[in-house]
Amino acid sequence: MKKTALYKKHLSLNAKMIEYAGYEMPVSYTGITEEHLAVRNSMGIFDVSHMGEFIVEGKDALRFVNHLVTNLVVEETGKVTYALMCDEQGFVVDDLLVYVIELERILLVVNAGNMEKDYEWVLLQSKSFDVTLKNKSDDLSQVAIQGPRAADFINQILGSDVNSLKFMTFSATAYQDLHVIVSRTGYTGEDGFEIYGQPQYVAQIWDDAIKFGAIPCGLGARDTLRFEANLPLYGHEISESINPVEAGLNFAIKLDKPFIGRDALVAYKEHPKRKVVGIELLEKNIPRHGYEVYAEDRLIGHITTGYLLPNVDTPIACALIDIEYAKIGTELAVQIRRNKVPAKVRNRKFYIKNYIK
Repeated sequence: MKKTALYKKHLSLNAKMIEYAGYEMPVSYTGITEEHLAVRNSMGIFDVSHMGEFIVEGKDALRFVNHLVTNLVVEETGKVTYALMCDEQGFVVDDLLVYVIELERILLVVNAGNMEKDYEWVLLQSKSFDVTLKNKSDDLSQVAIQGPRAADFINQILGSDVNSLKFMTFSATAYQDLHVIVSRTGYTGEDGFEIYGQPQYVAQIWDDAIKFGAIPCGLGARDTLRFEANLPLYGHEISESINPVEAGLNFAIKLDKPFIGRDALVAYKEHPKRKVVGIELLEKNIPRHGYEVYAEDRLIGHITTGYLLPNVDTPIACALIDIEYAKIGTELAVQIRRNKVPAKVRNRKFYIKNYIK
């Protein structure tokens, strides 16, 4: 099993470790609730060094990436774009972030669990373009620093003002005797930053952040935070059997440009069959991933993610259901063990995001 450069630091903090995407990763340190609230109220730090990083280089780099992904990647260095890679049927190979370092040098950041599959997919699609592809995943470490105090810490540790960085932008910033990449994106709904660099420097930033008061956070809080902020997770709200239209990710799909899977998504939008909706349970229980959703006695879908979140009294979930039942207020039921627990469709605005735009 793989280990990140921060593995020993996790053990020294008594992290509870689990296997995730081929890595031994911390799921929690002091507890998911405490870590969740630390990000909402102060600052948390996550080891996300397991994520995959590919570099696309060559004169066709921008044209190729726009062929590969659903969103429009513009000719603007320093810009980060959220997008999806789809297959020809419009199903999601992965979701990713696209960093335009130069017009002929672009960084793709992909999910850890899909890294090998994604690399083979991107390499296959690149054959007719003048580009080269490099997998830099083993060479880079990454931490995500999230929460209201994150900008103060980044300014202090880097000795420069990152307040000029707006949401979904990045810069190469001097740190010690080299540079790191600092981006302002995040996966929690809070203001936050990601720092990419050589492992020894990222390890130093981890230590400094904790000295500054950052709470170390594991995969458990990362999932509750992203869910509360209505952000998708591969294998849950999107997958090789769920397309991005069903997932409600239309903002990241630009149908006025060509890309792999475009025609399938155009056809699907004309006759949609399913939709990811918000679900609110009307009784205290936990609507977990995979639980069946019913309209009376008819099976109409399943829970993609569900929690009873910290400081929230009502259990909430996202569910992929037949579209005729997707209207807000529709009464449904979730099969939890032997009981059908009453529920209703609600909006997916579980939390007001605090991005700096």
